[in-house]
Amino acid sequence: EKIQAATGAGVFLYSRAGYGQSSPVGLPRPLDYMQREALDVLPKILDAIGFRRGLLLGHSDGGSIATIYAGAHQDHRLSGLVLMAPHFIVEDISVASIAAIKTSFETTDLKAKLARWHKDVDNAFYGWNGAWLDPEFRDWDICEYLAYIRVPIMVLQGENDQYGTLRQVEIAREECYCPVDFKVISDAGHSPHREAPGATLDAIEQFARAALRDDQGLRGRAA
Repeated sequence: EKIQAATGAGVFLYSRAGYGQSSPVGLPRPLDYMQREALDVLPKILDAIGFRRGLLLGHSDGGSIATIYAGAHQDHRLSGLVLMAPHFIVEDISVASIAAIKTSFETTDLKAKLARWHKDVDNAFYGWNGAWLDPEFRDWDICEYLAYIRVPIMVLQGENDQYGTLRQVEIAREECYCPVDFKVISDAGHSPHREAPGATLDAIEQFARAALRDDQGLRGRAA
């Protein structure tokens, strides 16, 4: 609602399979689960909702999925990407923090807290956690998709992100030929939209309004 009010654009929010109130998935997840989501599932969702023009906004895995989609599909309906704490490669800090949170999930009240948001909390947690901790996942890399993105990108990264470093931002700037803006959100970790909502919303609003305005101008000149 806040994004809709700030940008004036409609917002469609959905939970991927295995999360929220969506159906659970078979475990273990395949290690290319983000590629499958971007290449097989997301196109069907966008078509089903009648997507005509707009931005993709994704957090963490969702940001990676949006990246893969935009790099693999030259979708004329897409005006830009907002990527919050995305992963393009696997870093040591990611694996260490994901291993640590597994211990917390199994020994503290973290599971009960997450259960407020997920119908099948074990399915949601272990599907993600198990894939990222699989030794073969260390070679996961989606940098190849960045070079094929043809819309503006905004990368938002918390300065204290426990799951990734600013190397992720650097990769986007190095690999992309499209404009890449970025903002490091002070006093925020992996979820800047929760930990610093004001600064995060301001950055999204400015980028979204500019991207949608510029895209509309290009379409008008083309017509």
